[in-house]
Order: sequence, then structure tokens, then C-alpha cells
Amino acid sequence: MNRIATRTVRRMSAQRAAVIWAALAACTAAVFVASLSLGSVSVPLGRVFAALLPAHAMPADLGIEIVRSLRLPRALAGFSCGALLALGGALLQVLLRNPLAEPYVLGVSGGAASFALLAMSAGCAIWLVDASAFAGALASILLVLGLARRELWRGEPQDTSPRLLLTGAVVAAGWGAAITLLLTVAPENRLRGMLFWLTGDLNGGGMPWTALAALVVALLAIVPAAPQLNVLLRGDAAAQALGVAVVPLRLRIYLVASLAAAAAVTTGGTIGFVGLVVPHMVRLAFGNDQRMLLPAAALGGGVAVMGADLVARTVIAPAQLPVGVITALIGVPVFLWMLLHRRRG
Repeated sequence: MNRIATRTVRRMSAQRAAVIWAALAACTAAVFVASLSLGSVSVPLGRVFAALLPAHAMPADLGIEIVRSLRLPRALAGFSCGALLALGGALLQVLLRNPLAEPYVLGVSGGAASFALLAMSAGCAIWLVDASAFAGALASILLVLGLARRELWRGEPQDTSPRLLLTGAVVAAGWGAAITLLLTVAPENRLRGMLFWLTGDLNGGGMPWTALAALVVALLAIVPAAPQLNVLLRGDAAAQALGVAVVPLRLRIYLVASLAAAAAVTTGGTIGFVGLVVPHMVRLAFGNDQRMLLPAAALGGGVAVMGADLVARTVIAPAQLPVGVITALIGVPVFLWMLLHRRRG
């Protein structure tokens, strides 16, 4: 049986938990401030903090305008995307009881990318591209929900996660073929923008209110069910025997994780490795107690994408790299290190 399913939920002292939470909060604040200050044009910290004051309280100059109009929306978009992806990855690792599960495994990103690329190739406005991405993500969610309805709604005490995983993999493969077709026939003058979006693009403009609202709703919907998720890790049969309503809980996990991925992809494109690596890193610090893991994974994912975006904006400034390239370059060696660490442990 899978390690995620069988690992005992590890408790930790309140003192150790407080220290880890404080370190994570401090890291979040530091990366957030650095994201506002650093870039092709450096903004002094004093102007950064002034930019966070109400507009009428501080007259705008160039530095304040850069922070308010460009860097603050981008930093919040990065935080919300990373938090949604990490939260979705942690939830799917519980639902599928598979340590390699991540938010894109059920085809949500493929549907979003297919619809978004179709809108880009037609020359649609940015808001219509975002709307198309969300529509594609919802279409993929409904498609998997329809194809795997027996698995999601099955009441028998047996493990249905392999069938759900295979259904999502088939849907994702279909979307992958559609993406390849769209890139092949795309107009030459729009191909670079399409490829940039596919590898993560937080330069959407405007405050990411939709992604931030989706993050709040996802946390409110799933964190209260964390004790039941701890029981579900033991398997469907054990959870049912202990009084957990497995079918509604399984459906809630799927919907929250999928909608979180949909909101993230709509805001920042497809940013890989965050939903896979961050939950494992948080699990090393907090253990497998979902009451601690879920909010910590959201916070850690936000920090990871904000940091990756900071590197993407500064390493070859004034040019920019796709955020997904940075997350992959960092995520691959980190994940390999964790595999070696676990094997030795």
C-alpha cells in the first residue's frame, strides 16, 4: 500500500509548530517585499512601503507607480497561483493516495490550455483568453466527472483511486494532442506568446481578485474537513468503518482541487512542479497531519511561485523568462533530493 496512505499522522509539539509557522511567515514576507522592490528598475524599500499605503495618503512617483501598477498585482498573482497549485496537489495526493499526484494530473491544465490557445490564435483580447482558459478547465472537470462518476460516487469500501487516475490521464493525453495541433497551425506572429503562456505567465495586468477569492473559498471549503482527510489516508474501507462519509468527501476533494487548479491556470498559465514538490517539502516539516499540511502547503506554494517569478524577472532583466521554466529548474533537483533523502531514511 502507498506510503501516503499508510504513513501515521505525525504529531508535533506546539513549540516546534510555532517555530516552523513563524519561519514560513517570515519567508513569505521577505519574498513579497523583495518581489515589490527588485526588478529591471530597483525601488527603495521606503518607496515600496509607501506604495502599500492608500493612494490618497501618498502621492505617486515613478517608483510607487511601478509597485502599484505592475509589481503588486504580479506578486499577488504569483502568490495566489502557487497557493492554489500547492493546495490542489496536496488534496489530490490524499484523494488518489499517490505521492506523484499533482493538480494537472486529471487534465484540468490541458483543457484550460487548449481553450486559451484557441482564443490566442484567433487574436482575442486578454480577458477573453482568461475566460476561455477557465471555460476549458471547467469543461475538463465536467468531462472527468462524467467519465469517472462511478468511481467518485461509488459507495463500496474499495480503492477507486487508480481508475480515477487513469481517467484523468487519458483526458490529459487528449488535451495534449489538441495543444500540439493548435501550436502546429497557429499563426507565426502569435506562436511566441502562446508558448510563453504555456510555460507560465503572470503578466496579466490588474489585480488577481478572482484567484485570491478562489484561494479563500478553497481553504474555507476544505480545511474544516482536514480531520476526515487524515482518516481517508488509511483507505476508503477504513474511513467508512470509522464513520467518514467517503463519497461526499471524495467529491469535495476532487471539486476543490480541480477548481483551484482552474483558477491558477487561468491566472498564470501552466506552472509546473509547484503542486508536486511543495506538498512534499511541507510534509517533511509538518508531518502528514492535514490540519497543518493544507494551510502550510498553500503558504509554501505562494512563496515558491513569488520567488520563481522574482528570479524570472531579474536574471536576464529587462527581458523575462517564463515562470514555469524557473519552477522546473528548481523543482527537478529538489524533488530528486527528496527522493534520495526518503530512500536513505
